[in-house]
Amino acid sequence: MHPLDPILKPKSIAVVGASRRERSIGREILHQLVEFDFKGKLFPVNPQAEFIHSIKAFPSVSSIPDPLDLVVVAVPRHDVLDVVDDCGKKGVQGLVVITSGFSETGEEGKKFETALGERVRRYGMRMIGPNCMGIINTDRDVRMDATFAPTLPLAGTIAFLSQSGALGVAILNIARQLDIGFSFFVSLGNTVDVSANDLLQYWEDDPQTRLILMYLESFGNAKGFMQICRRVSKRKPLLVVKSGRTDAGARAATSHTGALAARQGLDVATDAIMDQCGVVRVDTVEELFDLALAFAKNPLPRGNRLGILTNAGGPAIMATDTAIANGLVMARFSDDTRAALRNFLPAEASVQNPVDMTPKSDRGQYDACARILLQDDGIDMLLVVFVPPMLVSALDIILGLEQLRRTCPKPIVAVVMAPEEFFQELNRDHPDHLALYLFPESAVHALAALNRYRLWRERPVGQLRRFEVPRGPAEKLIQEVRNEGRLQLTVEESLRLIGHYGIPAAQSTPAASLEELRRVAPGVRYPVALKALAPELVHKMEVGGVAVDLRGAEELLIAAEKMTDSVARHRGKTPGGESGLGFLVQEYVRGGREVILGMTQDPTYGPLVMFGLGGIYVETVRDVVFRVPPLTDLEAQEMVRQIRGYRLLEGVRGEAPVDLVALAEILQRFSQLVEELAELAEIEINPLLVFPESGKFRAVDARVRLQRPLTAA
Repeated sequence: MHPLDPILKPKSIAVVGASRRERSIGREILHQLVEFDFKGKLFPVNPQAEFIHSIKAFPSVSSIPDPLDLVVVAVPRHDVLDVVDDCGKKGVQGLVVITSGFSETGEEGKKFETALGERVRRYGMRMIGPNCMGIINTDRDVRMDATFAPTLPLAGTIAFLSQSGALGVAILNIARQLDIGFSFFVSLGNTVDVSANDLLQYWEDDPQTRLILMYLESFGNAKGFMQICRRVSKRKPLLVVKSGRTDAGARAATSHTGALAARQGLDVATDAIMDQCGVVRVDTVEELFDLALAFAKNPLPRGNRLGILTNAGGPAIMATDTAIANGLVMARFSDDTRAALRNFLPAEASVQNPVDMTPKSDRGQYDACARILLQDDGIDMLLVVFVPPMLVSALDIILGLEQLRRTCPKPIVAVVMAPEEFFQELNRDHPDHLALYLFPESAVHALAALNRYRLWRERPVGQLRRFEVPRGPAEKLIQEVRNEGRLQLTVEESLRLIGHYGIPAAQSTPAASLEELRRVAPGVRYPVALKALAPELVHKMEVGGVAVDLRGAEELLIAAEKMTDSVARHRGKTPGGESGLGFLVQEYVRGGREVILGMTQDPTYGPLVMFGLGGIYVETVRDVVFRVPPLTDLEAQEMVRQIRGYRLLEGVRGEAPVDLVALAEILQRFSQLVEELAELAEIEINPLLVFPESGKFRAVDARVRLQRPLTAA
């Protein structure tokens, strides 16, 4: 037996706090269990009542003579711990704590919640909650609705978990209106014990569940979530609404990587995780239901070719535009398909894609044309649009399409621009019908999501490569910087650090002053680039702090003097005085295309890796993508391909492409670096110059900042 079976598949339930008082939560939960026809034994617990809902009541859990799988707790907060003790002595294995007033209310509530978690673990029980609205299992052998939602659920193949109790009530109401049925529904509450990760693993092998929906407000074990989703999503679709797209209190960032993460809402880590582990993320509950309809009622498409059948041109045009914008292509019909369509349609109808049958089309024409299109091997999915004219029944059209859907191996969805009464009649009299939408854009977005998920399922897993690197010298360098009381590495130290991980860096020689530069200039191998070094010089080019292609000591020193004066003016000082300016002499790397690699620490997910176009493009174009390490070879390749400027790396106007295989390897090496060197707060390589020949790759600037040391409590 699975450890969560006593909660999710109980054979006996006690409701502590069951009451004869109308509209009390305890009574509503008991009523729902009775109304939904729970198939096990049911025990109300209330020391003040002999019978509740015509069922014998007991004064305590321990007074119940029968074994108990699950106890639902709906009593005031100050009584919860006593109830848990009573359950523990009884040998109860599962708890659902409805009671609120815990960590969501402040410090006092947190103390109660901590004590509750400790008590549950002491007895070896599993618990959902506290502060939740309950759980549902629609299996005909269980039939458990242990919630206080006013609407009984429809049975189906969708498991839903929600971190919001109030939203859970609304979801159950809306789902019934949309003809969406659930296998399970779980309101997690404060997630003291059972987590989203636990439920995902439970539903992974559950035969009732084909699709998993989630409303998440926060992650607990984000790394664990990612690992579980990567596995589960290869078997079952995962659709998620993750709230918290913005953070008004975004911290200040010292690198482009941190700044870009902040500008994109500090939610890029969540997007990266979802994308990497095959989870389909949506922005709204409305969109979640749109996608759920398509996923629950259709197979996955074989490709991205869309056919459209309509009796009105306008909606079809909108659908076409949305399809192209979302990665679908308009299918090209075969000659046989067009000829067959022409046999059923009037001369004024269009037999191209979209097929416009004209407003007079009836069920016979819809049935025949839809069947013809679905038989065309060049069509992977079908969208049917119906704008009801006066003399044609929308119900007839949908019932005909429903017969096709049940025998066809391709996705079929429909747009019906009908009044609300039509949908109410259809759901009442013909439940479990095909996915219907009011607007063409919603339908196409759902089909596009089916296609994206298909691509994820078909994508190979990829290989996680570990490189043999001299990690010891890298850690020693970090410790030396710490010993000097610094958090910021110099450019030369930063380049040396990444070099330990096999990321090629330009040869560099630091000089602490103009005088030291004069001493080293004769021994430098020319041509070189010269860069001014000072803590405040983030953008060196803007203050004249970079000179390139210097071909001798004399040119080098002249450039250094000009640089000193320029920086002095930038600082508001008189040129020629003491500057305190340092210099970095580097081998001069000609040409190349500029990219950026970066890492910033996300408070929830840890290191977050960034890749994009580098140099001046970072701030102007902001063409970057983020991922959570570790990166497989395929994930590294995808990061490179997903930037908008990928064509520049492929080569334009006769340019040879850069070595994309070598670039992906550098991303993997960078991923390994940020994983292994946990003391890094931020790191950025900008630019990394890349060429058609991997041997020419060079990082010419880098910045590394260490995390602040932990202080003793």
